[in-house]
Amino acid sequence: MRRRRPRFDDEQQPTRSGRLTEAERARLAQVREDAYAKPTLPAGADRYTTWDTGERGPRPYPGWLVTELDAVDTELGVLKTGKEADVHLLRRALPDGSGECLLAAKRYRATEHRQFHRDSGYLEGRRMRRSRENRAITNRTSFGRNLIAEQWAVAEFATLGRLWTVGAPVPYPVQRHGTEVLLEFLGDEDGTAAPRLAQLRPGPGELADLWFQAVVALERLADEGLAHGDLSAYNVLVDEGRLILIDLPQVVDLIANPRGPEFLARDVRNLAGWFTAQGLEVEVAEVIEILRDRAGLG
Repeated sequence: MRRRRPRFDDEQQPTRSGRLTEAERARLAQVREDAYAKPTLPAGADRYTTWDTGERGPRPYPGWLVTELDAVDTELGVLKTGKEADVHLLRRALPDGSGECLLAAKRYRATEHRQFHRDSGYLEGRRMRRSRENRAITNRTSFGRNLIAEQWAVAEFATLGRLWTVGAPVPYPVQRHGTEVLLEFLGDEDGTAAPRLAQLRPGPGELADLWFQAVVALERLADEGLAHGDLSAYNVLVDEGRLILIDLPQVVDLIANPRGPEFLARDVRNLAGWFTAQGLEVEVAEVIEILRDRAGLG
């Protein structure tokens, strides 16, 4: 056994184990406070940019996008509420005012809903790897509903990135973090969103041009083996005469999903129905056959 050496009377006695002076307690408390303290946000801002977290959109990043990490996000209001997600208007800006952009923040909801809108058909072919996760989704447990919410966000972000890369008319997908997807805002600089197709009453020439754009957009999707899955005049925007497809979380793989051809045909009929109601004659069956051929469905 190791022997302790004898101490002389004038030696400084060691501090007892577990004891701290008041000064040391104060110092350690300040260290802990500094470690957990959040940086002060500029007036009016709601958070610092989340650009350094989660997935980012495809390169090259658009010139209008603010990517500096000292930027802040400010909530400006709600653009749209839905059964599965709400879309908020967000301003991302540099504190010194040297740059800013408007973004649409799509946030999927999960735990307060028992079931996602018509999700059973769309989720065919999107199996999770773990049986526990598959059971949770099937039984719509709280965990399962959160998984579904994230699946929708992941699917929409991936699809938008893929379609943006091949030149399809979709919003640029800025980033995804959990169940939030940040998208290019389509509209005016004052925050007025671009109108939905259903809100318009175009003249004959504009109507024909919009139908032509719609068919080209569907062809781009079919070339990628995809169908929108829930297409109508309510999830198509018209931004300065340019037709843009939105709301793509339920995008359907035409090969993996056994109901793929059914979804493709329904997309065409739903959208064509609006154009027909506006007085435009369209060849629905012909368009469906063209899309099936481009998707390799025969």
